[in-house]
Amino acid sequence: MKLLNRHLGNSVFAAILLVLLVIVGLDVISAIIDQLGDLKGGYDFSEALLYVLLTLPGRVHEYIPFAALVGCLIGLGTLASQSELIIMRSAGISTLRIIWMVMKPALVLMVCGLVLSEYIAPPAEQLADQRRASALHGEQAVSSRFGLWNRESSQYMHFNLVQSPELLKGVTVFRLDEQRQLQDFLYAKRARFVANAWVLEDLVITYLEEGQTRNARLESMPWDVDLTPDLIERLVIKPDNLSMSGLWQFSRYLASQGLSAGDYKLSFWSKALQPLGTASLVLIAISFIFGPLREVTMGYRIFVGVIVGIVFRTSQDMLGPSSLVFGFAPAYAVLLPILVCLVVGAIMIRRGT
Repeated sequence: MKLLNRHLGNSVFAAILLVLLVIVGLDVISAIIDQLGDLKGGYDFSEALLYVLLTLPGRVHEYIPFAALVGCLIGLGTLASQSELIIMRSAGISTLRIIWMVMKPALVLMVCGLVLSEYIAPPAEQLADQRRASALHGEQAVSSRFGLWNRESSQYMHFNLVQSPELLKGVTVFRLDEQRQLQDFLYAKRARFVANAWVLEDLVITYLEEGQTRNARLESMPWDVDLTPDLIERLVIKPDNLSMSGLWQFSRYLASQGLSAGDYKLSFWSKALQPLGTASLVLIAISFIFGPLREVTMGYRIFVGVIVGIVFRTSQDMLGPSSLVFGFAPAYAVLLPILVCLVVGAIMIRRGT
């Protein structure tokens, strides 16, 4: 039984790795070609190649479910074409046992995907974005075209430039009173995070007093906010480039300030439920092999796998933004296509056996 278990697992695992290698390889080539149009200044071909290599773990993580689906169709389909699955079942091996044998290599990939998503891909992609921005824009490495806005309690703040998580430039803060009326506003040339606290430097405060204004110029003053350098770093970085722990912490911070955290919750649930999504696609692949795709050609299996993978990904991509628009939980948007695959796969396997 161990030999049979190893044979089935190795066949499926090798097929999944081959599909993953092909898909990621094509995506890397496309990414390199895409970066060639941005070559200028310090961003030369070597920097572009390094950028693509640093984003490689994220690309691998993204394509694991798709590769698991197509790889299982190819691996199991090859065994079915050679009548090996029929011999296994004739020898008394149950369908559930075969499903577990196939799920084992898929579980290895799921664990690898979680490790990539949490520990490897986020810092690598952050480094890639920082190096690319630094090479293209010099000191304006972590800035956006129109600056960066944030709200905390009754303070509305805008940063012209986030040069680093500990150094902000062009800081404007609008402070409101309890009646939500503008109380005063200030502009500081810099804000530094020193000794676990923010300090505003070279600032002008404008007070609104009974129809008139009064200005006060200060060299520096403490700035009492809950916004830490870690949170600023997460505010600048796209949600998809954050780890699950970072997404969860930042979404809680936004919720505590009464701000929408829908994008961050959606990215969190997409990453957290990816292993279950991979398992559901593997179950769909198994159900196809025991059912309608048992005797078809390899090309047809790959075609069906690509179509199913596209439909699955498109449904999640459509339901995700819909949850933000219509107000239902992002977890449901990610979970619904997974549950559909699990139910359809279970029904087809039951009919096929």
